[in-house]
Amino acid sequence: MSTTLASRYASSPTEVKHMDTAQLRQAFLMEKLFEADHIYWTHTHYDRYLFGGAMPVKGPVTLETIDLQKASYFLERRELGMINVGGDGIVEADGVKYELAFKEALYIGKGSKDIVFRSKDAQNPAKFYLNSTPAHHTYPTRKVSKKEGEVVTLGTLETSNHRTINKLLVNSVLETCQLQMGMTELQPGSVWNTMPAHTHDRRMEVYFYFEIPEGQSVCHFMGQPQETRHIWMQNEQAVISPPWSVHSGAGTSNYTFIWGMAGENLDYGDMDHCKITDLR
Repeated sequence: MSTTLASRYASSPTEVKHMDTAQLRQAFLMEKLFEADHIYWTHTHYDRYLFGGAMPVKGPVTLETIDLQKASYFLERRELGMINVGGDGIVEADGVKYELAFKEALYIGKGSKDIVFRSKDAQNPAKFYLNSTPAHHTYPTRKVSKKEGEVVTLGTLETSNHRTINKLLVNSVLETCQLQMGMTELQPGSVWNTMPAHTHDRRMEVYFYFEIPEGQSVCHFMGQPQETRHIWMQNEQAVISPPWSVHSGAGTSNYTFIWGMAGENLDYGDMDHCKITDLR
């Protein structure tokens, strides 16, 4: 078992205006999150957010501390959230086992020392999409299924954005320090997410796109509302969204994405909306 860490520095709106395609992708995109018996992490200096993936195949995968933390164990000063986007899996936190099926979530609070990931079937391994943020308080570890989350349906087929929002690890469902995670599923025939777009200076966000059919892609939009840029993304890739940036996307098919947030405000509705006709 091994761990790979990549770092992404914070970029200002002025800097992003002058980036070409390769520079945008290098600054904001994580192209690979899953590899057998490996953990991939990306650390962004926006709110010291960590996101990545663990895929146990041959055996268990253990969550190890990384050098930048200067901590004796991974969750010494952090909290951890995850959603399983693969086959059935098991997460063991300090000796307590939690079974996670496809699209089920788990929150692990600050102070948990021993975290182990397992797959029930090596031929159909679990894929744990991971998000972690600094934490100042310990809240209870808890599994959240889609049925236990807060579910909201928005949009219409006529505007190509009929979607189901599953609020899983959010403050209306359970207590966290600052981490918030959920999952949005677009219905067949719909391709737009988070439209009308918005920004929120009080928190940053990461989007993870999956269930993109083979041969299809998603175009993710970012940047200030009057100075937008785009990044073409493939299945099981993630992208960083700074607090000052819109975060929206359109696919060549319907798809699903996981959103994770961190910052000073836990209010899901804390958004500065942008009119569609004002985007440039």
